[in-house]
Amino acid sequence: MEAPDYPVGPNPKEEENPPREELIRLIEAAPQALREAVAGLSGAQLDTKYKNWTIRQIVHHLADSHANSYIRFKWALTEDQPVIKAYDDGKWSDLEDSKKGPVDAPLAMLEGIHKQWVQLLRSMTEGQFARAYVHPSNNRVITLQSALGTYAWHSRHHTGQILWMREQGKV
Repeated sequence: MEAPDYPVGPNPKEEENPPREELIRLIEAAPQALREAVAGLSGAQLDTKYKNWTIRQIVHHLADSHANSYIRFKWALTEDQPVIKAYDDGKWSDLEDSKKGPVDAPLAMLEGIHKQWVQLLRSMTEGQFARAYVHPSNNRVITLQSALGTYAWHSRHHTGQILWMREQGKV
């Protein structure tokens, strides 16, 4: 069976997202869910591919991506619609640390980032969730409310890829 593109479903439109507090709970729970998804996997299993990336690369990608997102939230809260720095996640995932490095450090990094991020999210006002940044790849204005929904889904999406591999007996 071919791996699905979206094992937990596609990223929902903002109006289809659950309430904000649920999104924050998903961000809060994401590091532990990922840690459980990779628990007990051997080095060879971590190097099993789900489509284009190995499980190891997926773990590194989540840490990289969510570190960038946390910083984007800070920029949007402290600057007026800043143009964020985009990055090529494929090239980042092809770096040796992502291809060969242990997963303990990115798991710990994700836990720390999410702890800080949840603290920030729970302190934000309604008006702050309406603040936005501009993504330079398409000049799209992205509100922090919309970004929150995207990254809550993003964690579940990649963790779902790993869980799918486990359920299918591929690792």
